[in-house]
Amino acid sequence: MKLIKDTSETKLRGGFYTPNIIAAFILKWAFNNHKNMDILEPSCGDGVFLEEIQKGCYKYNSITAIEFDATEANKARNINLSDTQVIHSDFHDFCINTKKKFDLIIGNPPYIRYQYFDKQQQKFAAEIFNKANLKYSKLTNAWVSFVIGSSLLLKDQGKIGFVLPAEILQVSYAQTLREFLAHFYNKINIVSFKKLVFPDIQQEVVLLLCEKNKSQTHLIEHLELRDANELNKLDVSRLKSPNKKIDFKSNKWTFYFLEQKEIDFLENIQKSQKILKLGKYAKVEVGITTGSNPFFTVPLSTVQEYELENYAKPLVGRSVQVPGIIFTKKDWQKNKEKEARTHLLVFPKMVDLNKSTKAKNYIAWGEKQKINEGYKCRIRDEWQIVPSLRISDALFIRRNNLFPKLIINEANAYTTDTMHRVTINSNAEIKALTASYYNSLSLAFSEICGRSHGGGVLELMPSEVEEILLPYHPNNADLLPEIDKGIRAKKDINEILAITNQKILKEIFGFSNLEIKIADKIWKKLSKRRLNRGK
Repeated sequence: MKLIKDTSETKLRGGFYTPNIIAAFILKWAFNNHKNMDILEPSCGDGVFLEEIQKGCYKYNSITAIEFDATEANKARNINLSDTQVIHSDFHDFCINTKKKFDLIIGNPPYIRYQYFDKQQQKFAAEIFNKANLKYSKLTNAWVSFVIGSSLLLKDQGKIGFVLPAEILQVSYAQTLREFLAHFYNKINIVSFKKLVFPDIQQEVVLLLCEKNKSQTHLIEHLELRDANELNKLDVSRLKSPNKKIDFKSNKWTFYFLEQKEIDFLENIQKSQKILKLGKYAKVEVGITTGSNPFFTVPLSTVQEYELENYAKPLVGRSVQVPGIIFTKKDWQKNKEKEARTHLLVFPKMVDLNKSTKAKNYIAWGEKQKINEGYKCRIRDEWQIVPSLRISDALFIRRNNLFPKLIINEANAYTTDTMHRVTINSNAEIKALTASYYNSLSLAFSEICGRSHGGGVLELMPSEVEEILLPYHPNNADLLPEIDKGIRAKKDINEILAITNQKILKEIFGFSNLEIKIADKIWKKLSKRRLNRGK
């Protein structure tokens, strides 16, 4: 975690400004022949939206623009837009205390983590959540409270148009916001881009365009463009009638990258409960948090140099160290010979290290490097003793590229928090469970349940892994050797899925060829979209 003193001023106020082409498009969608609107921009920066309103010669009643930074607020004032008030203030403060209501609220709210809020901002943000009858979390980000607060300031009918991080579609801390928006608005349009709008910060963004119109319908649509320049050619009338029904039970909006028939297919499977979630067969939890992987995870040469043999335990710490879906002792031995970090240092109390002079020297070296001052280390009774030392039946890689791997831990290796620990329940068997995971339906759900990052990385947290639908059957264990052999040989995963889909989904679970094709198409669509981010 970066401390405030190490963080740029731009980062602290979340100041990544909207390209004019995006501001112009949001305004085109928002006005769409409407006049006499009262407009709010909750974080106007240097006035990009105000400039585009001026350029577009839009008619309106009034504009209220809020900006926390005094210099930027002055720049916005200098645009000299008529019937416009630029207020130097924090939006949270304005939102809690204003009596005004608006027809249209637009902008690019700051992306600021909770720990960078001052105490008053934290208090106001919590009040905004309370006004919306929502539970406030310290994991949240400023843009979440901006969107909720703005929604509360709308008139009975109105629109919001925001530039937001794509995290809104998938991260856990935005789930409350997704649920709120789904119920609060009647129409939601999401516009995303294949190319990054803000390449300098590797932040994928979407346009969130919502309308409240007093109807009883709740519809959503997703539209993906190649880049922001394609907004010039996009007819805003395409956004008038979203046609996908909002699933109030779905906790992620990656669903809506799919066609309605694909969404219906997934929903019907979930409703039938013919296929249960992975969490019904296994418990998933984070790997060992050492506090400093470079210190506690070491290659053989370090073990030998400091005579740490009594304290060095087998470790698998990186996905590249796992060639198949069964991590064997032979795999571990090969990694060790390659000088990979294959040992976890499990130290006892200092009083029990009296005869281990070199081990004490290694710990002293760590203190010179100030490893003991890191947060996770300094809160321990003795910093060198790593807690939660437990070996699991299987491993699930936390961050993945082509597809997430579930791996049998045959080598009985420890793992750090780069992998999750999977413990099999009494109602399942390890080989059958692992083989059951490798099919197009489960891989599709791994994309839906996880979240994508820059570079095309897919990350799943333990609770998200447990949400993956898993067509478990004891007979699936027969497929394990073939799956492991194929992955070790670096076969195209589609070759492997052609076999497992036939055996697991069709022969055991009775899926039709069409249903298997739909499941496979969903997985390929979502994974391709994510991987394209890495190009």
